[in-house]
Order: sequence, then C-alpha cells, then structure tokens
Amino acid sequence: MSSRTAAIKRQFNRSSAGSYDVHAHVQRSMANRLAKSLKDREHVSDRDWSNILEIGCGTGALTEMLVKDWSNASITALDIAPDMIKAAEQRLLWNAVNQSDSSKEKTTSVSFLQADIEIWAPNAPSASFDLIVSSACFQWLSNPKQTLDHLRRMLRAGGLLLFTTFGPDTFHELHKAFHEVYRANGMEPQRHGLSFQSADQWKSLLKESGYSSIQYEHSIQTETYASVRDFLISVKAMGASTSEAVAMRGLSSRRLFADMYKVYEEQFSLNGGIAASYELLFLHAWAEGKSSYN
Repeated sequence: MSSRTAAIKRQFNRSSAGSYDVHAHVQRSMANRLAKSLKDREHVSDRDWSNILEIGCGTGALTEMLVKDWSNASITALDIAPDMIKAAEQRLLWNAVNQSDSSKEKTTSVSFLQADIEIWAPNAPSASFDLIVSSACFQWLSNPKQTLDHLRRMLRAGGLLLFTTFGPDTFHELHKAFHEVYRANGMEPQRHGLSFQSADQWKSLLKESGYSSIQYEHSIQTETYASVRDFLISVKAMGASTSEAVAMRGLSSRRLFADMYKVYEEQFSLNGGIAASYELLFLHAWAEGKSSYN
C-alpha cells in the first residue's frame, strides 16, 4: 500500500465515527442524485440490476438507497477504510431492525468488502456486474484510466457505470486565496488539496477504456461556513484534507494560513460567513451492447 493510500485510509477511519455524516452534506446530495437517476431515467429504471458493485460505500448512505430501490439485487459494497465498513453495516442493521413489516420481504443481499479498488479490481472476475456505481470517490484514484479499464471488463454486456465526483472548480475560492498569498510573497503557487479531473477529461478516459454512450452533467453547489477555519475543519472531518503542497522556505505555515484567511474573507464573504464552491460531476457510460438514452 502506498503512503498516499495509507493516509487516505487513516483519514476516513477517523471520520467514520460520526464526523463524516455530520459534515458530508454535499456528498449526501451527490448520493441522492445518483440514486434518483437510477430510478427516473428511461432504460435504467426498468432494468434488472441483479449484481451491483458500489465503490467507496463510506458510511452506507448510497448503499441504503440501493437496498431500498433494488430489492432483489445482490450488492457488493466496497470501501478502503474498515471503520467506514463498520459504520455502513451498522446503518443497514439499524434499518433492518426498524423497517416496517411490509418491507421485510425484500431479499436484497449486501456483501461488504474492505479493499482498495485499485488493488482489488485487476483480479476481480470479468463480466460479473450489471451495474457499477460510485459517489464522491473517484477523485481519490491514483490511476483512473487503469481502474476504468478494469471496471469495463467487470461489466456485463449492456451494463452501466454511473458515478459522481468533484470537478476542478471545487474550492476555487480557497485556491485563489492561496495563489494570491504565494504571489504576494514572490513564490510559485502550490495547490492545497487534490487536483480534480474535468468532465471532458473523464469522458475522454471513459472513451479510451471502451465505454459507449458516455454522458455527463455538472453543476456548482455553494455552501456557507461561519469562517474559513470552520470550512477547513469540516473538510478535515470528512477525511478529505489531503494536500499536494509541501513546506517552502521563507514562508511559515502559520503565516501562510493567516494571510490566506485574510484574503479569503476579503473576497468571498457572504451574509453569515464565507462561500465554498463544489463542482459536482455526474457521469454515466454503458458497456458495449446498450444504446444511448436521454
């Protein structure tokens, strides 16, 4: 396991004990949108998804929706963090205990799997899933093209890959504030946080991996936080505080962040706090053998 992957695993293990669900409002809306798309879109809602793979199940928000909507499916829910798996299992167990009698006849089978998708996928059986879904996870992939190749192989003919992730305009306020601080100090700007693929880049990767009828949508969702500090605390609580930046001589971390707070608050204040933007990408692509839909 690489040091980057180990760090991601540690972060999500820490956030699984309640802080993730408290702060992950945007991720919840992404999961809701994905689940709704499966129910509402023509040629999707009428499909018999017998075998479903969910990548990055987290605390089980999307898993819970899949169980509700696809009552006869066999679902494999995978996550890199064992404590996230435990939280998802507890969510589904609570629902099973408290569900109404009318819903107890559902026969959905859920198998949780603690694994890194980039390590697990190369050895996974071919043509083993009708549907592969993932919400707010693919931005963590080290080699997305290779993973998309394996997922394409794992899909049966006519199968569907459907995922949401973040686009490059996510946290543009934060990146602009850091950029100005570095420039003001005569330094080359660094990116604090992950670099995200654009929708067009994802579409190109999907095409190269052999998917067809590729479509995408994107939107900007703006959240309000009481302060820049509260915003960063929320990001950390969700396990998403990985950064590509390294320490630089001549500018201490304390000064860097103090100056960044000032620039951010001067330029992106709102009534009641500061703005933080999320670019949300929604992509779906078919395995060969399925025609496009609108």
